[in-house]
Amino acid sequence: MTNFTILNRFSTAFRDYNSHLKLVLICTTVSGGGVLGYNAVVGSSEDAVVAATDKKKVVVLGTGWAATNFMKNLNNPKYDVQVVSPRNYFAFTPLLPSVTCGTVEARSIVEPVRNIFPKKNVQVQFSEAECIKIDAENKKVYCRSISKNNLNGKEEFAVDYDILIISVGANVNTFNTPGVVENCHFLKEVEDAEKIRRTVIDCFERASLPDISEEERKRILHFAIVGGGPTGVEFAAALHDFVNGDLVKLYPGIKDLVKITLLEAGNHILSMFDKRITAFAEDKFQREGIDVKTGSMVVKVTDKEICTKELKNGGQITSIPYGMAVWSTGIGTRPFIKDFMAQIGQGNKRALLTDEWLRVEGFNDVYALGDCATINQRKVMEDIAAIFKKADKNNSGTLTVKEFQEVMNDICERYPQVELYLKNKQMSNIADLLNEDNIDVKKQLNIEELKTALSKVDSQMKFLPATAQVASQQGTYLAKCFNRMEDCEENPEGPLRFRGEGRHRFKPFRYKHLGQFAPLGGEKTAAQLPGDWVSIGHSSQWLWYSVYASKQVSWRTRALVVTDWTRRFVFGRDSSRI
Repeated sequence: MTNFTILNRFSTAFRDYNSHLKLVLICTTVSGGGVLGYNAVVGSSEDAVVAATDKKKVVVLGTGWAATNFMKNLNNPKYDVQVVSPRNYFAFTPLLPSVTCGTVEARSIVEPVRNIFPKKNVQVQFSEAECIKIDAENKKVYCRSISKNNLNGKEEFAVDYDILIISVGANVNTFNTPGVVENCHFLKEVEDAEKIRRTVIDCFERASLPDISEEERKRILHFAIVGGGPTGVEFAAALHDFVNGDLVKLYPGIKDLVKITLLEAGNHILSMFDKRITAFAEDKFQREGIDVKTGSMVVKVTDKEICTKELKNGGQITSIPYGMAVWSTGIGTRPFIKDFMAQIGQGNKRALLTDEWLRVEGFNDVYALGDCATINQRKVMEDIAAIFKKADKNNSGTLTVKEFQEVMNDICERYPQVELYLKNKQMSNIADLLNEDNIDVKKQLNIEELKTALSKVDSQMKFLPATAQVASQQGTYLAKCFNRMEDCEENPEGPLRFRGEGRHRFKPFRYKHLGQFAPLGGEKTAAQLPGDWVSIGHSSQWLWYSVYASKQVSWRTRALVVTDWTRRFVFGRDSSRI
């Protein structure tokens, strides 16, 4: 009993330590008590104290990738933060396909937000509620509690803000296809993955009943996945591994009746990847018996059939019986975001438009990050007159190459498509750009020649993908801007204001693509990394394991995920219906 009490006290004390000190304690224990230096500063009376009246109220909507990375990196004590979200946890969404098949448990990829957000310098409050309306004119957001047992009887409340950060993600885009909402599973949330997992087991259990006909068994065991993007492909691969690696041993009598079909409206699956990866994935799926139907547009879904228009066969309508359907075809805007967009004149856009500093267009105190927003990159040709005027310091009406070169760095910083154009054309400097259009670099340029030189760069403008990688980088960027707000007010670090005076306070957000993975099952993964580097096979699978383990938000989830992977290697996937 005494030993148990001592162990319990040690466990409680261990959990109360911050994460860095936990790592030190673990390292000290494993190393056999070797000497390890560590300075743990819990608090200091010399820390800056900011009066409550001087603090700005920041309201953050959402607890996804953008919001979580913003909160993790924010350390400016001049802000009081209130987070509002219908879920009180952060979910590592790239592992949702693994949850659907029991490779990883749902609780292993979630971390309570109250474990993530505590800061000694920043006061953070969390409200478990959903936003239903944004009133930007009066700086209020209206929210509704999702609690079923509201103690004070108030289901709706308003929150005032000085700065609003919208990072609520997006809904699944059904393209208004009849029957999708009623009959298909989605794969956006942890609850979706758990529901899919139960449905897969249900299908096998129903097909095992003695009074089911052979034809009905085939229908029940037909799993249809709509969408050939990364999520749909990864789920199809994970399901194939689950069925052939675990379920066929438990249901030997019906193993030959299982069928997996992947429906894609385009000509290829994984169209955003390198062609080598696309070809390998399609060939691998074909060899393993996964039926890939490209050029198949879903037009209707009933409770037992999916109707598709075969674009390669003149639009012929085909009906496909199924037992479970998963819809994974893109993202759509949340209803209250649509209402807000209509208020601010963006009703015809697919997402909230922001500037390059992530501010919603028309507002200096409203930011939008992640899947709910898109950056409206300004075109060079829209500002060509202002650029010319700013570069022409002596107002001569012409530019020397030297004058143009002096503002070129600011142009590349303000308009990233310029730098991308130079890179794609393998140009090293402004002279190469001018020579492309046969402009003599030895003479002075007039505005028409400048227009000619820069006329093609806007063709390199691209929308950022709706990925966790983009959202996390945006959250980190915005937090760093908030941390340096006062310093950059006095010493701006951004590019020249071509349509104004001085410089921008911060450098605009610049997305850095770090690569992407496509797990293809059978312990094989396709990796596409910067520099046109492509790797497919077992080595890429281990790279996937290491990257996804390192990207977990806490040591707790990191340990749980690695433990789940190890358990799966040793014991296989769990097929219990819980």
